[in-house]
Amino acid sequence: MSETRSETLVEFDDVLTRYEPVIGLETHVELGTESKMFCGCATTFGAEPNTQTCPVCLGLPGSLPVANAAAVESTIRIGLALGCRIASWSRFARKNYFYPDIPKGFQTSQYDEPLCTAGHLDVEVDGETYRVEIERVHLEEDTGKNLHVGGATGRIHGADHSLVDFNRAGIPLVEIVTRPVAGAGAKAPEVARAYVTELREIIQALGASDVRMEQGSLRCDVNTSLAPIGSLEWGTRTETKNVNSLRSVERSVRYEMRRQAAVLDAGGRVVQETRHFHEDTGSTSSGRSKEEATDYRYFPEPDLVPLAPDAEWIEKLAAGLPELPAARRRRLQEEWGLSATELTWLVNAGALGLVEQTVAAGATPADARKWWLGELARRANDAGVELADLAVTPAQVAELTALVAEGTINDKLARQALDGVLAGEGDPRAVVEARGLAVMGESDELVAAVEAAIAGAPDVVEKVRGGKVQALGALVGAVMKTTRGQADAATVRRMLEERVR
Repeated sequence: MSETRSETLVEFDDVLTRYEPVIGLETHVELGTESKMFCGCATTFGAEPNTQTCPVCLGLPGSLPVANAAAVESTIRIGLALGCRIASWSRFARKNYFYPDIPKGFQTSQYDEPLCTAGHLDVEVDGETYRVEIERVHLEEDTGKNLHVGGATGRIHGADHSLVDFNRAGIPLVEIVTRPVAGAGAKAPEVARAYVTELREIIQALGASDVRMEQGSLRCDVNTSLAPIGSLEWGTRTETKNVNSLRSVERSVRYEMRRQAAVLDAGGRVVQETRHFHEDTGSTSSGRSKEEATDYRYFPEPDLVPLAPDAEWIEKLAAGLPELPAARRRRLQEEWGLSATELTWLVNAGALGLVEQTVAAGATPADARKWWLGELARRANDAGVELADLAVTPAQVAELTALVAEGTINDKLARQALDGVLAGEGDPRAVVEARGLAVMGESDELVAAVEAAIAGAPDVVEKVRGGKVQALGALVGAVMKTTRGQADAATVRRMLEERVR
């Protein structure tokens, strides 16, 4: 056992010898509409606090909401992509509770009549497919944002005072709720991550949201419970709130499994509660108790008419869905002749889309993969950024591979050209010209470098003439050093062979 934040933990492998994990995920997606759910206010991220508000989203007396048609359409498209049944009749409801960031004193959500139900999403972990059942996809409005000032953690505990920014209040929010996922065993943390990853890619493909977890447009509540192996009843679950990265989704499940196992091993009882995830330690801490069910006093929203999506419209939306990520991966794997392992490398590196765009710009699949998984992945790792955040475009990578293929530069010079591209000096061809990086032809300069290498290493020359052809590599290296890597190695070898033998 080990301890963290004063909590005892069981080693992960030991947990699986006695307990079976069950997970569930509630994912909130801010839709990328131009206006809010029930008013015309803008939804621009990062605007000055409380500058994107109006009487409707502030809940002022006499204001009346009007549903955002684009948000309804996006929700239905998400439901269709997840294989859900689309309701022919759906209503909004008032969810009554008081938080400072809810100006109306209630949230307009959906309760017993959501837009989408009974879907599923298949995810793959280590070659095995897990089906995650979707219970519901419903549409609601987001809350404002509390800013706790003066504390060390950004949370209310220890803060001097709190401020509220209502810019986010009323932004269309889709909540996607899974059914409990059992049977994943040791893979439960990875299945949770794979599910959120695949869901994120689907919503990106639909163009429904930018799903940027760091900006809060995709947030995940992760439910975890343990039950003794063979038990007919599931254990008490905890809900880790607002986990904001894919890695943290996995870490939160892993931590909760270890923590809950320690509680149960000691004869204790897991408390049903919300918990906060701490990015720095990968641990969770207690939030608020959920031992008693909250009575939100739901009732139908009297100021909004029910939604009754037309069957013909739904069919049209279904027919217009783009190629979804799983189908796209299968297609690219076949087109590029990749093994399952090679495809997994691309996906895990976040390089699949970048390679696809690079191939579309003219590179071969092999060259595109080589650069994105090799030199560019190394540079992204050194800089601590994602591949997509590097200051180079797929089109520029394609141009770089073309310069190598046509013999203008070699791989070493290409890396130098990449330095210039990343430094903002222009496209690869312009950098090569500006820096004078082109490969040397059989110029007087190259002839002189070859003859100097021969004259400077008579012992090596004798070895080559004596039959030790591999010794020629030392002479090639000397020429390449003299020419600062700008000579073509094959050309240099041929020139040396002509003169030495």
